[in-house]
Amino acid sequence: MRGVLWCNGSIPTESVVEWVLSAGVPIFGVDGGADKAYGMGVEVVEVLGDMDSVDESAWGGRTLSLNEQSFSDLAKSIEELIHRGFDEIEIVGADGGDPSHILGNWAAMNDSPSGARIRIHHEEQVSTRIHPDDGEVFVEFEKGELFSVFAIGAGKVWITGARWEVDGENLVLSSRGLHNEGMGGVVKIRGEGVLILISNRNYYSSS
Repeated sequence: MRGVLWCNGSIPTESVVEWVLSAGVPIFGVDGGADKAYGMGVEVVEVLGDMDSVDESAWGGRTLSLNEQSFSDLAKSIEELIHRGFDEIEIVGADGGDPSHILGNWAAMNDSPSGARIRIHHEEQVSTRIHPDDGEVFVEFEKGELFSVFAIGAGKVWITGARWEVDGENLVLSSRGLHNEGMGGVVKIRGEGVLILISNRNYYSSS
């Protein structure tokens, strides 16, 4: 089951908005993101978050307050959808703001439990979470096609089939993950901790 979380950041690109509207899946607003989506004519089924950036009374009871302040609204919203049985979560409107928000979005993917494919749609690329429970992930890249893999959680990492391979090295967040290259075939990625794959691809398959 797939759902969309619309965040309170920059307005997504026209192509992303068109994709969201054509997907035919429920769209949830993350706090003030609900108002931004509504302002673009997007139907929001429910507003999630601590409600500090949205007028709850304007949403006619279609709100769920997630008041735990130890985690971000995005992290709490992802967890809520996973608990409801969503196994594909698409995130839009997450870009913009100060650098802490950008890193915080990745951290939210790390905070979230396993059981769902989570993707953040940026202006031109997609960040896909690879959880250890996903097993080995397979992505086909054209020769010379760039992608990046960053380790968010600690542990060993394996990348095979790429120009620069990694064989069970213990990696932490490092610039080493920036701009690897496809070789015109399948790249296999696995990690003992959470990984973030950044690419032009918005899908992957796992074992």
